Amino acid sequence: MEIFLDPSVWAGLLTLIVLEIVLGIDNLVFIAILADKLPPKQRDKARIIGLSLALVMRLALLSLMSWLVTLTKPLFHVGGFGFSGRDLIMLAGGIFLLFKATTELHERLENRPETHDGNKSYASFWVVVIQIVVLDAVFSLDAVITAVGMVSHLWIMMTAVVIAMGIMLLASRPLTRFVNAHPTVVVLCLSFLLMIGLSLVAEGFGFHIPKGYLYAAIGFSIIIEFFNQISRRNFIRHQARRPMRERTAEVILRLMGGNRGQHPTDEDARPEVRPAGTEAFKDEERYMITGVLTLASRSIRSLMTPRGEISWVNAESPIDDIRQQLLDTPHSLFPVGRGELDEIIGVVWAKELLVALDHGVDVAQFAAATPAIIVPETLDPINLLGVLRRARGSCVIVSNEFGVVQGLITPLDVLEAIAGEFPDEDETPDIIPDGDGWLVKGGTDLHSLEQLLDVHCLVVQGEDHASLAGRLIDLKGQIPQVGEVITLDDLSFTIAEATDYRIDLVRVTRTRPVDPDEVAA
Repeated sequence: MEIFLDPSVWAGLLTLIVLEIVLGIDNLVFIAILADKLPPKQRDKARIIGLSLALVMRLALLSLMSWLVTLTKPLFHVGGFGFSGRDLIMLAGGIFLLFKATTELHERLENRPETHDGNKSYASFWVVVIQIVVLDAVFSLDAVITAVGMVSHLWIMMTAVVIAMGIMLLASRPLTRFVNAHPTVVVLCLSFLLMIGLSLVAEGFGFHIPKGYLYAAIGFSIIIEFFNQISRRNFIRHQARRPMRERTAEVILRLMGGNRGQHPTDEDARPEVRPAGTEAFKDEERYMITGVLTLASRSIRSLMTPRGEISWVNAESPIDDIRQQLLDTPHSLFPVGRGELDEIIGVVWAKELLVALDHGVDVAQFAAATPAIIVPETLDPINLLGVLRRARGSCVIVSNEFGVVQGLITPLDVLEAIAGEFPDEDETPDIIPDGDGWLVKGGTDLHSLEQLLDVHCLVVQGEDHASLAGRLIDLKGQIPQVGEVITLDDLSFTIAEATDYRIDLVRVTRTRPVDPDEVAA
């Protein structure tokens, strides 16, 4: 009983428990790495078996400590080096650690797919257990030698080992989860394994490396990794504040190579690696995907047919004029107004109105049966989709706060914003290739032009420009004259046709050729 009253015994016990935990952490980490190769249902079993075997092995080695002391005597000499049993164990353990760490690092750094058929291939349970046993033998030898050098009582050594293993067994599950969730930690631990293996090989040849150097290097690396994890968590927290749609759009655009002209983040700066044998997105696919992702950020003015291009029916016009207008215009839907467009009565189908005219039905009365759906110009395109669904194929009238009609939108306009222009029989496309450039109408939507030219300088967030003409007038400060040239980034805009109050046609060229590698980036 006197031994329990000795403070040095308790101090030695507590110190040895701490040291055993410290010396056993690396063992626990590598057990977690090996257990990750097993199916999820077998990982806990392998972890418990591994730590239990480590406990049994350490207790067995402690009981044979008298034999361990004799292992320091040289058994033979090779080239001036004397090798004892302890040296041979150190050499074998060090070589195994170097081999295991190298193969594991190669597997993770190469990042090769583990499967060929989409199902992850797992290692055999007993193969993993055998590797754990070998690792236990190597790490247990170091821990036992440390215990023998610190404490002279066998029962104190065994008590410290049992308590330390119990604590590590309780902490094994969260530590395993942490290691598997942080690949950089796994690489760092494997680097520690390389360093420990090298030190064991050096000691096997008689070159003693002070443990303080190893612990200092490991401690410094752990501190750096701690700061790295804090930085990563702050980055994730910052990204979480951004809308999910915005983050998803950036990822998809980056996969398509659509982040040129934007300020890249650290994640964006990483080069994109496409698997061999896979094709990049085709131009049509890139165009449509970009149209979908940018739809929510567009203004309703960029989608609508402007007021000046609306074909509408005046209910006060003669019947013959109305009939001739319906026959000459290829449109199927017509807003009906009383004297002017702002006095809108309703929206009619051309064929139905023709039939009604043949039966002598009043135009205003007929149009009133299908009243127009009017939305404000401040409505966002996403909510507009719901309005178009309620319209059941009809058009939607866009007006400002004063009730003045600004334009109209049909489901076709939304489709054109995504897939490109579908010109009617009586109109020419807004964008026509012309040699080394393009002939573009002044009323062409800026988003569509950006997508076609694959640039990011035309649309300015916060600016109320829906057309190319509006953007050029803003850059010039006034309506430019025919022949004037306006440059923006690597684009040159030459005014081809214009009047005193609007721009009709612009020729667009590039001031420098496009690098194919830049497009594919």
